[in-house]
Amino acid sequence: GPQNYKDAFQPNTKVVYTETPANPTMRLTDLAGVAKIVTEHYGAAVDTPGTDPHDRKRPYIMVDGTFATPYHQRVLDIPGIDVSIHSATKYLGGHSDILAGSVTSRSEPFLHGASKVQKLITVPLNPMDSFLLARGLRTLDVRMQRHGENALKVAKMLEEHPMVASVFYPGLDSHPDRYLADDIFGSGRDEDSEDDEVTQTYGGMISFITVGEDEEALRRARNVCERLEVINLAVSLGGVESLCEHPASMTHGMIPRAQRQAGGLHDGLIRISVGLERAKDLVGDLKNALDLCDEDGCDF
Repeated sequence: GPQNYKDAFQPNTKVVYTETPANPTMRLTDLAGVAKIVTEHYGAAVDTPGTDPHDRKRPYIMVDGTFATPYHQRVLDIPGIDVSIHSATKYLGGHSDILAGSVTSRSEPFLHGASKVQKLITVPLNPMDSFLLARGLRTLDVRMQRHGENALKVAKMLEEHPMVASVFYPGLDSHPDRYLADDIFGSGRDEDSEDDEVTQTYGGMISFITVGEDEEALRRARNVCERLEVINLAVSLGGVESLCEHPASMTHGMIPRAQRQAGGLHDGLIRISVGLERAKDLVGDLKNALDLCDEDGCDF
């Protein structure tokens, strides 16, 4: 929570960086609480146009909101939040065919500094990827709604399966940060939206842990990933197709087990990026893979 950030403040702290929902544990951060803690400790932000961003006394609060997307979470509308970061490769592009990112802010000194860096290292997006990103943004609203509807059905099945020890999805009552979820996941609502205008959803990302400890959980998680037929094994996310990954043997395989587990990455943890396929097909695919997770024989 916010107190953990306060405890980490140092005399030379320049940035308070958050990721919410967090990858891959799906924990949520109270951004308003973090902004309040920073303001109490450092004072309100002063961003005078034309000043050097390095002269600012208050750290910049930066938020990676890739998993939620602006469809759910508009962090710059939260007082005290300075910078919003997104991997546009994921949901914003939405079709797994570009590499892009975005950094936005209301701070003129920060934006001026960022534009200088962009000019010097030549990172503007090329015309074709710009076109593809604009195309993806046009359907973000309807895609995120379907991602969320499918994910909730998948998460409920996982929560009931005997080979699943834990499920981390903000839309489930069992999620440790459920009390924050309805405020964070805006589901495309504007201030003047009617309550029944949009169905409440909670994004398309799910993590779950297979039953067992250490090598047993590791083996079962590998078998689940290898036996999936509708869901593809890949480390990306946010596209129209469903993807799964096993951090302990893929993205975080080089990290020692003790260090990995201390960070919340159990050997049996699997991350699912729920796509736009029929929810029934996704549920059936995962259920079949979990039913067979004790049957070895898959190459991994």
